[in-house]
Amino acid sequence: MKNLKILFSILLVSLFIGNSFSQVISESARRKITVGADFFTDIWQGKPVSMKLRTINQGFNIFAMYNLQLAESNSSFSVGLGVDNNNMYSNTRIENLNGDTIKFIPITDVYQRCKINLTYLSLPFEFKIRLKSEIKFSAGFKIRYLISSKDKYIGDQPGEAKGKTMIKRKTISQTEDWAYGFTLRFGYKSFNLFGYYQLSNIFKKGKGPQMYPISVGLTITPF
Repeated sequence: MKNLKILFSILLVSLFIGNSFSQVISESARRKITVGADFFTDIWQGKPVSMKLRTINQGFNIFAMYNLQLAESNSSFSVGLGVDNNNMYSNTRIENLNGDTIKFIPITDVYQRCKINLTYLSLPFEFKIRLKSEIKFSAGFKIRYLISSKDKYIGDQPGEAKGKTMIKRKTISQTEDWAYGFTLRFGYKSFNLFGYYQLSNIFKKGKGPQMYPISVGLTITPF
């Protein structure tokens, strides 16, 4: 519920800012700058056999891009800056965070759950085509730098008698600092379908499972 409230708040702020700016800047200026947000679920690949993931692993990106029109065409090349937030909800908890290798230990109680959160500073590049009908298509590449990695476990205290507890860790040292992958968007005016296919793994080789996300969702660009 908390995450849904955060996503809804971001959506409202994006729409409000977009409508406010669109009333004071020209059409040509709006075509040079794109500000938006992606709302998506992560489909995690390369997970351990014993790990079961929640159907929806919600995440979001916010970004701003500068569009360089290519000659007199409806095509443009864009470069920008953004913040990406990915989540993983599973039936496993992390052990041995201070050791050499990440271990995911299955939990069986329905009231137990674990969440991994990764936040990146991103540098997206996109090639865009905008038709006169306002249908848009873009394909690109994104480089991401990890600025935060943390996990939260709710359930029994390991090694102790039963009793609900919450364990939070602010850093997962086995994660890779850099991530990169392809992006794809297709839509009409301010609404686009969004996809991101990450080529790199989130954990360092030999330090954890070779997992990576495929993100699928919706992009909203108020302007």
